[in-house]
Parts: sequence; structure tokens; C-alpha cells
Amino acid sequence: MFRHLERHRTDRIGWLRAGVLGANDGIVSTASLILGVAAAHADSKGILVAGLAGLVAGAMSMAAGEYVSVSSQADTERADLARERQELATSPEMEHRELTGIYVARGLDRELASQVATELMAHDALGAHARDELGITAALAAKPVQAALASAATFAVGAALPLLLAVLVPVSTVLWAVAAVSLLALVLLGGLSARAGGASLLKAVARVTFWGALAMALTAGVGALFGVAA
Repeated sequence: MFRHLERHRTDRIGWLRAGVLGANDGIVSTASLILGVAAAHADSKGILVAGLAGLVAGAMSMAAGEYVSVSSQADTERADLARERQELATSPEMEHRELTGIYVARGLDRELASQVATELMAHDALGAHARDELGITAALAAKPVQAALASAATFAVGAALPLLLAVLVPVSTVLWAVAAVSLLALVLLGGLSARAGGASLLKAVARVTFWGALAMALTAGVGALFGVAA
């Protein structure tokens, strides 16, 4: 039996999206939090506690958010598949005509489209309708647990970088050290995500760096404002 061994980047969509989002959020939110607290003239213990709390809360929030949102997608997919299964059981001829119409719209003549629909439905009727009518495939199907774990783990990894810097460098240099290294990490993250997803390197780097720098600048500004006011 022939096995198609070619790998495509769409196979990575589920974990890549969650992973990039988690790591980016971990770096940006934790670095921003540390910068805001440091700009308010907190001591090293206050900065560490704020960063650690941000890591734990952020990882759990990312996991819960991804699980809930992707579970909603999975629920919708299951409902659509259940409806399709019922229609195949009660109206197979109508479902055959529907699938034939889809293939005709894609460029096949009606006779060939009907033959293709017949062959595919004989092999796996539900799979054919899921793929060609509903757009549900194994590569793109919702995987809530995978998305939640990927988001939480990558958030924690991303957040660990600015947190580690906050521990290692003197309080007087925390602002510049965390900002500089976090921006560099965002550049590397953008490059890695572009390479894994086959996207433009420049665009990927520019968008993660711009939004990360903006978030850190605004949060540091808030910290400085309240620090001065205090």
C-alpha cells in the first residue's frame, strides 16, 4: 500500500500557533510586568515576586483560555460531524448529489464528479464529507489538550527569561537588561516561527518586536508614573 510521506507545514498549525502565542505572551507580559514594577522603584524582592506571580498566573490563564476556546471549536466540529452522519444514514442520495456538486464546482465534469463521489463515499463517506464539505481534516482538527499544554509550557519558557534576568542582574540595571534581552528574544522567536511556518522572516520579526516593544514601553511608563507619584 502506497504511503504519502511528504510533510506539509499545515501539520504544524495546531501546536505552532499555540506555541508562538504562548512564548510571545510569556516574554512580553512578564518582561512588561517586571519593567513596570522596576520603574516604580520596587526592590529586588518585589520585582521577583511580581515576575514569578506573572509567570504562574499567565501560564494558567493561557492554558485555560486555549483549552476553552479550542474545546468550543471541537464541540462545533463534533456537532457538524454528528449532523453529517445522520444525513448520510437518512439521505445518502442527497449527500451523494451534494458531494458531486462540490467536485463540479472545483472543476470536474459532472460524470467524473459523480464517479469520484461514489468511490469516496464507498471508502469513507463521513470522512469525504468532513474533508470536502465541512473542511475538517486530521491536520486542522481542534485539539484542546494539545493547545492548552503547548500554550502553558511555552508561556512559562518565555516568561522564565526576563524573570531569570531580574534575579541575576542588579536592580539598577534591571530595566535596560530585561528590555534589551526580551526584545532580542522576540526577534529570535519571530525568526523561528517564520522558519517553522514558511512565512516572511522580516514580517514575522517586525510584528512581534513592534508589539512587544510597545507593551514594555507603555507598562514601564505606567510604573514610572506611579513611582514618581508615590
